[in-house]
Amino acid sequence: MPLTRRDFAKRSASTGAGVALVGSVGVLATAPGAIGSETGSDGGEGTERNGGPRTGYGPLVDDPDGILALPEGFSYRIITRSGETKLESGESTPSNHDGTATFEGPRGVTLLVNNHELKGPRSKWKYPVPLAEGLVYDPAAAGGCTVVEVHKHSDGRAGSGVAEWVGIAGTSTNCAGGSTPWGTWLTCEENSDRAGENGMTKDHGYVFEVDPYDRRANRDPKPVKALGRYDHEAVVVDLKRGHLYLTEDDADPNGLFYRWVPPHGFKHGRGQLRKLADDAGVLQAPKCYDSGGRFVDDLSRATRTGTVYGVDWVDVPDRDGTTVAVREQFGADEVTRARKLEGMWWADGGAYIVSSYAREESPVAHDGQVWFYDPRRRTLTLKVLLGVNKNPGEDGAFDGPDNITVSPYGGLIIAEDGEGIQHLFGATDSGRTYPIARNDLNIGTADEPVFSEFTGVVFAPDGHTLFANIQDPGIMLAITGPWRHQR
Repeated sequence: MPLTRRDFAKRSASTGAGVALVGSVGVLATAPGAIGSETGSDGGEGTERNGGPRTGYGPLVDDPDGILALPEGFSYRIITRSGETKLESGESTPSNHDGTATFEGPRGVTLLVNNHELKGPRSKWKYPVPLAEGLVYDPAAAGGCTVVEVHKHSDGRAGSGVAEWVGIAGTSTNCAGGSTPWGTWLTCEENSDRAGENGMTKDHGYVFEVDPYDRRANRDPKPVKALGRYDHEAVVVDLKRGHLYLTEDDADPNGLFYRWVPPHGFKHGRGQLRKLADDAGVLQAPKCYDSGGRFVDDLSRATRTGTVYGVDWVDVPDRDGTTVAVREQFGADEVTRARKLEGMWWADGGAYIVSSYAREESPVAHDGQVWFYDPRRRTLTLKVLLGVNKNPGEDGAFDGPDNITVSPYGGLIIAEDGEGIQHLFGATDSGRTYPIARNDLNIGTADEPVFSEFTGVVFAPDGHTLFANIQDPGIMLAITGPWRHQR
């Protein structure tokens, strides 16, 4: 039932509303009570001015191989690289690496499922996902997922012995997605072409389940149509309540944050989603309001970290977008939108949600937000806000958050998809940010350098290795080093 204004006022007070924005360029602040800092000013080697441990791992060191700059003491290994490494079938690793999840495999193995964000017909791409027999949804589409098997050293670092095979093929623009508590990967199509558009032979814009442990379970791919057809980005699972939350990266009008409520009696588990009827459960979009009971039309209205919005949920009329796209089925005062909704991660009893940037929509232009949805309180709290990066070609500031993960060492790890230089960076619970890696691979020219976005940031299950991708040309990296708790 809808939250009352009185209930929302109580919940707002308990979640830290009203913390002032720290809005300078490159500063990221977390709520409640955070004071942002770009790198955590050192008061000496390894310490802050207050005598505590230094935030982060120090400055990044240029890579002589021109791939990945890391702090001193860290190292990386290339796991897969499009056009160079091979699948078990002998074909090349597909290009355009994107969302990734890790799973604990047998006998000291880490399993990774890796999306390949390839849009349009196969002829457009030099290295599409191969059409492996029995694993193809639409033979005209170039995207899909591969499963990567990485053997580990005794100390947990990613070692030698890499195998890779197709998990699903013939899907389109597999961008982010999300892992499930039962050990599978939900891959999301960020493209909603109908059959007959752009050479496609089937409708797209769906979520598919990929099992990294059981290749047979991936045969005859079936979209989970109950989750809707639109430009999907990411998905997370609330196993306690059975809900799935999904983001949509689209504009004109801006996309939506969705909730899927399962039908009565439905039990989650391996392979259960693909058994659902196309109209099973209810797909909903949020309607947010502030502590004064005023409707909020776009999350970009928030200009202070710690802002809390109450959330009601509105049923989607036609989740398959038969004649009208899902996000266009609502009037201006019916739902709350957000600019460029990207990655999500389930932790701390709720969902961390990225909105990559906003300009005209927002009273104060910004280069990224991270929200936290609390399903128990039914509130969205603005945890992270990045000021506009005015000099994206200079190293130091961060912008355009995209994929995200919660670190076993505290805080968030964020993959940058902004302008200019691209980073992996951390954000502590106390509001400090620090660099972890910089993409040194220039795919432009010396005069006009271009650096591809980072994607697929995720720790191995044991926390020893951080995996991440450089999307173009498509490189999966394993990063190891002296990880420690950040605060």
